[in-house]
Parts: sequence; C-alpha cells; structure tokens
Amino acid sequence: MHKAADRIRNVALVGHRGSGKTSLHEALLFQAGALKRLGSVADGTTASDSEPDEKARQMSLQAALHSFEWQERRVNLIDTPGDPSFVADALAALRVCESAIFVVNAVMGVEVQTARLWKRAAELDLARLVFVNMLDRERADFYRTLEALKSAFGPHVVATEIPIGSEHEVSGVIDLIDMRAYQYVGNSRENCTEVPIPEEQLAQAQEYREKLMDEVAENSDALMERYLEGEEISHEEIVTALKDGTNHGSLFPVTCGIATANLGTNRLLDAIVEDLPSPVKHGAVDADGHLLEPDESKELFAYVFKTRADPFAGRINLFRVYQGVIRHDSQLLNTRAHCRERIGQLLSFDGSQSGHVEEFGPGDIGAVAKLKETRAGDWLAARDEPIELPTIKLPAAVMAFAVEPRAKGDEEKMFAALRRLQEEDPTIDLHRDPQTGEQIVAGLSQMHVEVIVDRLRDRFGVELNLQPPRVPYQETIRGSAKAHGRHKKQTGGRGQFGDCHIAIEPLPAGGGFEFVDAIKGGVIPGGFIPAVEKGVLEAMQAGVVAGYPVKDVKVTLFDGSYHSVDSSEMAFKLAAGQAMREAMEQARPVLLEPIMLVTVSVPEDCVGDVIGDLNSRRGHPHGMEPVGGGMTDVRAEVPMAEMLSYAPDLRGITGGQGEYTMEFLRYDEVPAHLAGKVIAQAEHEAVKA
Repeated sequence: MHKAADRIRNVALVGHRGSGKTSLHEALLFQAGALKRLGSVADGTTASDSEPDEKARQMSLQAALHSFEWQERRVNLIDTPGDPSFVADALAALRVCESAIFVVNAVMGVEVQTARLWKRAAELDLARLVFVNMLDRERADFYRTLEALKSAFGPHVVATEIPIGSEHEVSGVIDLIDMRAYQYVGNSRENCTEVPIPEEQLAQAQEYREKLMDEVAENSDALMERYLEGEEISHEEIVTALKDGTNHGSLFPVTCGIATANLGTNRLLDAIVEDLPSPVKHGAVDADGHLLEPDESKELFAYVFKTRADPFAGRINLFRVYQGVIRHDSQLLNTRAHCRERIGQLLSFDGSQSGHVEEFGPGDIGAVAKLKETRAGDWLAARDEPIELPTIKLPAAVMAFAVEPRAKGDEEKMFAALRRLQEEDPTIDLHRDPQTGEQIVAGLSQMHVEVIVDRLRDRFGVELNLQPPRVPYQETIRGSAKAHGRHKKQTGGRGQFGDCHIAIEPLPAGGGFEFVDAIKGGVIPGGFIPAVEKGVLEAMQAGVVAGYPVKDVKVTLFDGSYHSVDSSEMAFKLAAGQAMREAMEQARPVLLEPIMLVTVSVPEDCVGDVIGDLNSRRGHPHGMEPVGGGMTDVRAEVPMAEMLSYAPDLRGITGGQGEYTMEFLRYDEVPAHLAGKVIAQAEHEAVKA
C-alpha cells in the first residue's frame, strides 16, 4: 500500500561541490536506520556514490535517490552533484521536489554553485532550508557564514539553531525555538543528549532568538502586532508561523552540524518532516495548463526526471507521480512517443538496498526498469494527452573533442553507447562536423568529457581516442578574376572535350554561392551548363589557400566551345574545375576563421583578469553586466581557434568559479602572420594523409 501524499517529503540536497552533501545524505540515512553503518566518501563506502568513477574521483557525478521512514513519514531524499559539469541532475531533482536543503561549507561560505542553484530553486518556488556543515574544520565560522547567507539571499535567512563551541571544539547545538541545548558524543544513532545551555553562550543564544522572533513575527500581521506590544507568543504559534513562512518561501531556516560526525542530523530529520511541505501542502502543479493534484482517485500522470543507461538492465527511469497511482504490471501511455509501455518492476531505493514495490501513490518518487521508449522528460499517463512542464534551461556544452573508437569496427557500438549516455545527461552534445567529418562529443568541462569516456569504457566496453576538434576554417576571395579551362583527351575512338570561360567576383559576407549562365549563341549547349556548375562547386570544396571550403563567391560562365561528338558532362565538369582553381588563385584568396560570441560568468573580483585573458586571445570585449550573487557576465568576440583550451584556463583564473558559453557569430579573415601557420599545418596533414 502506498503512503498518503500528506505523509511524504520530497527533498533535494544541493550545494557547491565539496560542501558535504553526500556525507550528509549518508548520515541522514544512517540516523533514520536505513543503513547499518555510516559510510565515508574518502573510502568509497557511501550509499549514493556507488559508481566506480564516483568512488575514484570522490565526488557525486549523478543524482542518487534513497527513501526512508522518519516519524511515520516517507522521505524521498535526492543527493545531487555539486560540480557545475553535472548540473542537469541537480536541476532535474529540484524540478520534482517541494523542498531543497542547501548544504553550505562553514569555511567557504556561499559559493558560486550554491547561489546559482538558489536562484533556480526560487524560480521553482521551492521551500528552502540551509544546513551549515563542516563546523569542526579549521577556520569554520557559523556566524560569518550566516551573514554571508543573508547578504546573498536576503534578510529572511534566519538561524533556528547555533553551534556549541567552534572549530574542533564544536560539541552540539542550541535550539533557538525551544531554547534547549543538545550535546553529541560519538557518531552512533543515540549520540544526542539534552544539556543546559552553556553559561558563556546564553547571552548569544538570547540575541539570536530575538532575531528569529523578529523574522517569525514579521511573517504574520497578527503576530507582529502582539509581538510589538510585548505580548507573549506561544511555542505553538512560533512553530506554526515558522512552518508557514518556510512553506511559502518567506523564511529560510538555517540549521547546523557536522555530517561526518553525525552531529545535528537527528534534528535536521525532525525539521524535514515538521517544517518542510508535503505534496499536499505544496498544492497542485500546473503542467501546460493541466492542474495536477496529489489525488489518488484521479487519472495517473507521472513525470520521468532521470534516465540511467545500464548495459544489462537497459534504461532505469526515475519518476515522480503527480496524480493518481502507478501500479506494477500495468500499461501506461508515453505522451511523447504516443506508445504503450508495460510497467514491469517498480523499484524503491531504501538505504543500501533496492526492492520491488507494488505501487506508488500521488506525490511519491520511485523507479521503473526496462521501458522501451521512455526517457527523461517524458510523461507516463493513463491517457495520451500532450502535457509538459516548463523547460529547464540547461547550460550549453562548450568543451568539445573529436572522438573515434580505438578498435576498428566499433563505430556503431560507440554511437549507440553515446546516444544512451545522452539520454542520461542531456547536456552532452553529440554531432558530426559537416565540414571536417569528425564525430564531436562536447560537454560542460574537460572533466565532463573524461567522465563520458570513462563510462563508455566501464559500462559499454568501448575505448575512445580523444582529439581536440579541428577549427572549421573557410576560404573566400577579395578580388575578381577570369580564367579559361579546357579538358581535351583523345585515347582512340570517342574522345573527351570541354571548354569554358568563367569570371569570379566576391559576394558580401553570408552571400554563399551564386552561379550565372551568361552563354550566348549556344557556344555551350544548355545540357552541359549544370555540369559546369557542378565542376565549380566541387572545386570550391577545397580552396587554393589551405584546402578549406570556399564561400561567398559569384561565378559567371560567359564563353566556351564544344565538340558535337567528344563533348560530355564529365568533360565540362573537369574543365570548369580547372578554370575555377585558376581563377581563385588570381582573385586574392584569403583564409577565414569562425568568430564566437563568448559570455563568461565570473566573480566580480576576477573581471579584470578575465578581460585581460580574452584580449590575449585576440578577443574584443563587448561589455559586462552584473548578474547578482557577486557574479558578472563578460561578453566578447573571440576566434574559435583561441577558445579550444579555454575551460581549464578559466578555471585557473577564477578558482573554479567561472563558466562560459559560446555561439557562432560570423567568419573573419585570419591575420596574415597566423594564416601562414594554418597553411603549413594543412600542408603537413595533406602530406601525412
């Protein structure tokens, strides 16, 4: 039997990489009794980082769902990656949860990914709670972090508890609502004991309780009036006002603890079930005009938010039920593919174990294996009705590599595996460069692409070679010229004869190709004119500067001759190619390079260094714009050739806090002193080939 929707809590753990989300996830599972022992990220024994590449890198690379019971509520907890390269999973988790717990490192404070995800959570109208972690680290400071949170996210960020002690002497927390203190010894489940508030922190606790009361009272007009008049406000009224403020996004409670020591996790679990909203409390969800209510009596609508590609089990899809009940061994409709899917095994991930369940009710989150067509972003429904949630804007892939399988004959296997991984991570860009013919794999960073390569090897047995992609240079002409091409060959019997005169001139940028038939008097029969145009186009596929395609040229065929017996389409095509190559050599040919519009998001104090670096890459800055959270967007035009190694350089300049996007803008002429290098490289590759 499924859990009632008002007894469910769906919570995403989010924050910057290294803030301790996975350790907190592990501690919450352990404290709730879902795990027998407390695992560690360092030794690769956590429940959520189960993949070999996650253990090797000691970081989360994908979202992990685990469910457990606490105080007769079902908690669906999703541990999300903190590295920006894997943000798609974090955003997908936020989409299907009513609440987010932001895990913040007490040493580092509010980091860039925390600020970005906070903005996304606000757009989705999620309840937000902050857990200040790692209080036992050197230079950890809860109060400095609290001020940083207020500065970044507004004055309604308010502490509901403060730590006892500081750095390695932290031993517990003080509850500011009940004005009680709790001490923790060891990391067992029963490590918490209520103790008197330390005398030396009593005044501090009173100060922060007053700040809490100010915020709670401000959340209710009735309470505010009584509070200002000095009336006593009951404990129940404080708790109710705090819950309402948290549920409606007007209050953001801040708790604290040490995940690796299991300090404060029991109180965080209480806050999850008592202060964070259920699907019922959060209310109906508007999906493309459909109001979906957490009502089990209505038709089923379930949203698939993550797909995992498994070489043995096929696709494993994680879903959220928004309305109705999804049952084992039933048939549902995929509203995108318009096909029926048989629901076989329904899966629940309870701690370190996965088990089969009969059904999931409204508001719940679960998984299903071996669906044929369904993938992330799809809806499973009782009827085939178009339905969508607002599109999540994902960052564009910027770090590209050309790939080829190490083993001959593995091309199809490689393409199939890459497509499977793209279903799992929509930020992966796969395409074939139409000019160079290379298969391109692009991700959000070099590490992102390296993880893709590792997964291809570990999951699908495909080894790849990575090469930086070739810059798609082009050529054009700056002058006009005329040329004569003649193809004449006699080998006994019928010969070959084609003769044409052409004139070429440049077109404006973006003009493409224009062919003009100016033949008069039938000196070249009309049936051979298309062959002349075809010969010209073939010659333009490899220009005379460095063998790159030619663009923005007008070609006029104005004279020629033919032989009534020996002329043929092939002869005229060869003659036209000869004439075109000769004309291009005389028309001041030049090399063109793609220019990209680059937008770099960086901390304010790094703007000068970033602009200086872009200038050194032949960039032309367009300006900058503050975007909040201490970040600034810098826009510039930069040649693509200068951006192939930009990602690691930007990471070094900004301490890992910068990110960028690129889009094609136009082609410009390569400076003469650089064109020689490109030409020499092209000649070297031609000889090698």
